[in-house]
Amino acid sequence: MTTHAVGAPGGDAVGILGTGSYLPGDVVTNTDVGTPAGVTDEWITRKTGIRERRWAKADEATSDLAAMAARAALGDAGVRAEQVSLVIVATSTPDSPQPPTAAAVAAELDVPAGTPAFDLNAVCSGFVFALTTAERMIRGTGGHAVVIGADIYSRTLDPSDHRTSVLFGDGAGAVVLGPSAGRGVLATRLATYPAERQLIRVPAGGSRIPASAASLDQGLHYFRMDGRAVRDFVAEQVGPLIRAFLAEHAPNPARAPHFVPHQANGRMIEALADDLGFPIERTHTTVERFGNTGAASIPISLDAAADRLEAGDSVLLAGFGGGMAVGLALVEWDGPRGAD
Repeated sequence: MTTHAVGAPGGDAVGILGTGSYLPGDVVTNTDVGTPAGVTDEWITRKTGIRERRWAKADEATSDLAAMAARAALGDAGVRAEQVSLVIVATSTPDSPQPPTAAAVAAELDVPAGTPAFDLNAVCSGFVFALTTAERMIRGTGGHAVVIGADIYSRTLDPSDHRTSVLFGDGAGAVVLGPSAGRGVLATRLATYPAERQLIRVPAGGSRIPASAASLDQGLHYFRMDGRAVRDFVAEQVGPLIRAFLAEHAPNPARAPHFVPHQANGRMIEALADDLGFPIERTHTTVERFGNTGAASIPISLDAAADRLEAGDSVLLAGFGGGMAVGLALVEWDGPRGAD
């Protein structure tokens, strides 16, 4: 487990200067995904809180979604492509095993040649892992980082598996990090629990089980998840980790931070927020409209919440998912936005 606290305001502080998101145009209803999985619209809504999601078009890849979200974030921040000094794409559904999806995004954004651009895979916690990495890399440099969470899970789903096929949507969200006038990123904590790594998995397509006709016949390229065990993990590990993190870095319970959790499942978010005492008006969700968008879910939800945030507000980002991994970040909101 890695914990990082920034310290004094100003100086080398790095903050979120802009946000952006991109959701594909194709709306997929509960009936669309429920019928082949043998469940109803009512069942999906009751169990997950999800009413619809977006799926990428056949000619859209993860880099396309990521680049659209990044452009929106740069515009919101008032930062030009030539000012970008780092690009990180958090994804577990890259365009291809090689080259990194971030290289395609950097090309689309037309950032300066030689700018480091790389992918990071911590599954649904990936955005917070990438945010933490970028903050440390640019702190004290005066540079700007584009940090993106992007996933196209629709192409990894078994349509007959109601435990997974009804949950996921596609999308991308991004932030621009740079020098902050306030305290910016206050603290982060990253943790991985590898004994539970098999709870969320795509068995084939890597070096252990290469893609083959046999792996395709066995459905080993599909996303699989032990939903009940994941819920137990969130209750037993994520809740206590968040509670300890806030006790250390946000000790005033009378002013709870805004809460932007990974949009895993609407009912899971409700239970977690209730357990932690987050009021509904400070818990930001998009899962009802967009489903679980993997590494994109936190930045998409942050972008949706941005109009409700004021300079100086504290915001807790909480990612959890495959690995099993947890990523937490406490941020003081910068403002006004660069494009205003």
